[in-house]
Amino acid sequence: MTERDEFVAWVQSVLRDAEVAVHNGDSGPRRAIWSRNEPVTVLGAWKNAIGQQELNELFDRLAHSFSECTSYDFELLEAEVLGDTAYTVGLEHTSASVDGVPRTYTLRATQIYRREDGTWKVAHRHGSAPPE
Repeated sequence: MTERDEFVAWVQSVLRDAEVAVHNGDSGPRRAIWSRNEPVTVLGAWKNAIGQQELNELFDRLAHSFSECTSYDFELLEAEVLGDTAYTVGLEHTSASVDGVPRTYTLRATQIYRREDGTWKVAHRHGSAPPE
């Protein structure tokens, strides 16, 4: 198994499980896969965050807003590992309740990861709605 294959397997298991958890109202698993080192940034579909404090506030807000995730699929379009840095580009297809209202939506998501103590951590996320 190549380094890229191992990274993609992590994305399709640990990262996916963390996204399902946050869409069910639990930000703990998502926070666990994010770096505790600066810089960390989110350019989000709903809100941006720069630094650990804003990141924690954003994840708590998202967990409070989301519930009842009935499906989450990360359609991986591209991934690459370059030493201790990696990235993914894909489409997130989600069905969950947002503030109690069932919704189905797709986001374009680009994420940058860094390997810290042998474990992949997310350092940056950019999520946005795809063009009409």
